[in-house]
Amino acid sequence: MPQYFGKLPVTHQPWTTIGTVQTVRTSDRTLSFVCGDALLTISVLAANLVRVRLAPTGEFIPRRSWAIALDDAEWATVPFEVRETEATVEIITVQMRVCVHKQNCRITCFDKANRPFAQDAEMSMGWRMGAVAGWKEIAPNEHFYGFGERTGFLDKLSEVKTNWTVDALDYDALTDAMYQAIPFFMALRPDVGYGIFLNSTFWSQFDIGVAQPGVWKMETHGNELDYYIIYGPEPAQILCTYTHLTGRMSLPPKWSLGYHQCRWSYDSENVVRELAREFRQRRIPCDVIHLDIDYMHGYRVFTWSPKRFSNPEKMIADLAGDGFKTVTIIDPGVKYEPEANYHVFDQGIDHDYFVRQADGVLFHGYVWPDKAVFPDFLRSDVGNWWGDLHKSLTDIGVAGIWNDMNEPAIDNRPFGDGGQKIWFPLDAPQGIDATHGEVHNLYGLMMAKSSHEGLKRHRSTERSFVLTRSGYAGVQRWSAVWMGDNHSLWSHLEMSLPMLCNMGLSGVAFVGCDIGGFAGNATPELFARWMQVGMLYPLMRGHSALSTARHEPWVFGDRTENICREYINLRYQLLPYIYNLFWEAATTGAPIIRPLLYHFPNDPQTYSLYDQVLLGASLMAAPIYRPGVEHRSVYLPEGIWYDWWSGERYVGQTHILAHAPLEKMPLYVRSGAIIPMQPVSQYVDAQPLEYIRLRVWPGNGIYTFFEDDGHTFEYEKQNFSLRNINIFTQGNQITVEIGDREGKWTPTPRDLIVELVGVGEQRFPDDGRGRSLKF
Repeated sequence: MPQYFGKLPVTHQPWTTIGTVQTVRTSDRTLSFVCGDALLTISVLAANLVRVRLAPTGEFIPRRSWAIALDDAEWATVPFEVRETEATVEIITVQMRVCVHKQNCRITCFDKANRPFAQDAEMSMGWRMGAVAGWKEIAPNEHFYGFGERTGFLDKLSEVKTNWTVDALDYDALTDAMYQAIPFFMALRPDVGYGIFLNSTFWSQFDIGVAQPGVWKMETHGNELDYYIIYGPEPAQILCTYTHLTGRMSLPPKWSLGYHQCRWSYDSENVVRELAREFRQRRIPCDVIHLDIDYMHGYRVFTWSPKRFSNPEKMIADLAGDGFKTVTIIDPGVKYEPEANYHVFDQGIDHDYFVRQADGVLFHGYVWPDKAVFPDFLRSDVGNWWGDLHKSLTDIGVAGIWNDMNEPAIDNRPFGDGGQKIWFPLDAPQGIDATHGEVHNLYGLMMAKSSHEGLKRHRSTERSFVLTRSGYAGVQRWSAVWMGDNHSLWSHLEMSLPMLCNMGLSGVAFVGCDIGGFAGNATPELFARWMQVGMLYPLMRGHSALSTARHEPWVFGDRTENICREYINLRYQLLPYIYNLFWEAATTGAPIIRPLLYHFPNDPQTYSLYDQVLLGASLMAAPIYRPGVEHRSVYLPEGIWYDWWSGERYVGQTHILAHAPLEKMPLYVRSGAIIPMQPVSQYVDAQPLEYIRLRVWPGNGIYTFFEDDGHTFEYEKQNFSLRNINIFTQGNQITVEIGDREGKWTPTPRDLIVELVGVGEQRFPDDGRGRSLKF
């Protein structure tokens, strides 16, 4: 038997496959198939959504509600028809047909045009000691997206993707498991699309045609197979249903959409104050300053350094007076410090809040404060306690929390001693009746949930910002996410676009990468290009590591500073448009930064196109991600497109060569686009808006403009406004129709400017009444 590099041959335990259907039982929404000792159920939850469960022993485990927002019984009842023949059982809804073959229990789904999808392979489902799996066919020309946080290119065909949260330090294009574990993907081919959510928090893995070409496999170390099939046929419908299932983000505060500045670390109050002065004096907009671990007293969470941050409340108030919000980092590791009067440790010990090993011994590992213990966030009482600890921060003005090291990232020796990464023992009890082997992937998710809920309790009238490094499916309900410790490398700039797009296609819309790269030193050219791309990130944050050169926009010289200022200015001008995208994400689950295939899923040219992105439906960017490059090929999909900068008109489908000197990132707008913009300000809500500019491009289009106060929860009480705006062309005349403002919210007095790009503009007071404008 062949061997290489000293590896010994492996013989895997064979799979036991599901047998012939013996009995079929039907309830109000579920069909149960008895196959010997095994039990298979298919539940119809929506016209395009079915849940498939296989229990090899015939007994299902109780429902776990960690990632699923809606229990099966909470879905509205949908009509479906059951047809049974001697060979098959078919479940038919208005959107899809699910066929179960009795002989081998193979499942095949069909759309209304009788095209198959999510079709079981010859070996459909099986189990062996410690694992259960399912196999499905890869259709010709089928491509695979999502999978949560992933490096490399956009399409994951012919790759293996493991779902197990780890500290992915020094990740690159070949890294597999990362900080986030989201076992969801969508498969697309022309006219057909579907999503799969593997509902398992255990270690799991997708093999997309690697072990067996033409077959994809899902495997979990849980004791049953539980997955959802979502019919599209397009990405928007798939994501709408998936985020209905796992939850959607709430509207963030508008200030969190501005520019964030961070470093490990701004290590004293004086440094932070000087940083704020530089932004305001240089007229570079910024809304948020993040404080990394060195603001703490010896890395003890929920403390402040008495020497370097002697009066944090005054500092935070002074920053707020200059328009800055303060976000502080919090790690899960609590310093092990008996008899030191450290309240977090003492309370956790007194109430037995920390994770213990199976034998009852308190688990400890090593993180920033050296020997540390870790809260069991799977327990609701621990989550409430942890959330309430944030009151000490919110009471002095902290507006957001940044959760880090929560995979959890732990060493077996003090940092700096060359230790190895570990996690809790897999048999360590967590929650009510789980072990760490089942809930490892949930640790970051539940910490983020605790932070989110604590901030909502203690900043009850103001929206807060939560950021997490680790998470699981459904993390969008609790937190924004960044892509961890990237590097100041051109390859990482390039890779950021497919990473964020696949996160968006996994239901997580509020995402970003550290602009300029966290580790290493950016060149002026790299930083300028990264800031141009960063303008598109839903989370726009610059961040850099200890021992690297400073990465603020002005440290690279005047030319780079001017480029940074121009693109941050553009970000602030586009805030009404971007905020509208966040409202869309909160109501439909749509991503904010999108690959072209999201809007052009029947165009095979878009399937592998990873280096162009859409910000919403209307604005397309083709960034530069290589040094010394000033021209690049740009693909324009079907339709009419306009150059954002020059107004030049193009007819798709076509490729063009774009000129992109260092000062310019190629940007294009679809015909009929309506993009609301505002004046540049140094921070969100620096002053009442003098006007809203509606930039409109010739063509036909419709836009719904959402507005509210941007910082309270009044929108949950319907205290917002919506306005329908239409553009249509007849001959040489273009009409822009602005509907009446509907809703309870009214802006401060301002003007509306309607600019038909390349033609002219009309300006009038925005009194809320509709108008019809001719150009």
